[in-house]
Amino acid sequence: MSTQADSRSIPEVGPPDEDARKERVLHTRVPGSLDRQLKQRARSLGMSVSTVVRHVLLNTFGLVEDIVTDGTNVALAITGQETTPAPSRAPSRPRGDEVLAWQEAVLNVNAVCEHCNAILKRGARAAIGVHDQPGARAIICRRCLDVVEGRADAGKRR
Repeated sequence: MSTQADSRSIPEVGPPDEDARKERVLHTRVPGSLDRQLKQRARSLGMSVSTVVRHVLLNTFGLVEDIVTDGTNVALAITGQETTPAPSRAPSRPRGDEVLAWQEAVLNVNAVCEHCNAILKRGARAAIGVHDQPGARAIICRRCLDVVEGRADAGKRR
C-alpha cells in the first residue's frame, strides 16, 4: 500500500544558519486539563499559548540534559571515576556575554528577564540587548541591568 507521502522526496536541509531562522508549526493533541492550564498561564503572562509552549519546550530540553549530565557526574564521582564535562550546546537565544550593549526601554509587550526569569509586564522599564549578529532578543529587568552596570544598590530597584 503506497501513500502520497511515500512518493514525495524528503527536502534537503539548508545551511544551519538559514534553517535555524525558519520557524516550524507543531500540531499536537493534549488533554483538556492541560489545554486549560496552558491557556490560563498564557493569559496570566499576557502571552500567546504558542509562545508559552515554545518557551517551555526550549527550556525543558536544556534542563533535562543538564540533570542527566549532573546525575551521571555524581555517580562517576562517587565511584572515583573521571567526570565528563557538560556537552556544549548552542543557546536558543543570545546570552549576556554575547550582548554588545543594553538599551533601556519601556516594554510594549510582556517579557521574561533573561537573567533572573522575572516576569516583566507591559509598561515596565527593562533593557534590550543589542547584538552584532541576528538572533532572538535578550531582555533583562532593571535590577539585573544594575548588576551588569555594577551598581551597589542593585537589589533595591525593580
